[in-house]
Amino acid sequence: MAVPKRKTSKSKRDSRRSHDRLREPASSECPQCHQPKLPHRVCRECGYYNGRQIFEVE
Repeated sequence: MAVPKRKTSKSKRDSRRSHDRLREPASSECPQCHQPKLPHRVCRECGYYNGRQIFEVE
């Protein structure tokens, strides 16, 4: 079984974990209603995607 020869320092350990944080999801503005929406998805507020109405919003 492989065993490390030296103890991993806190600096090395923490810099390896630097990408493990939670990120806020990206958002863009809907060109129709100007509400925030997820990129490449239909706007939940107005139902438009890429300039076309995909579904009716009640």
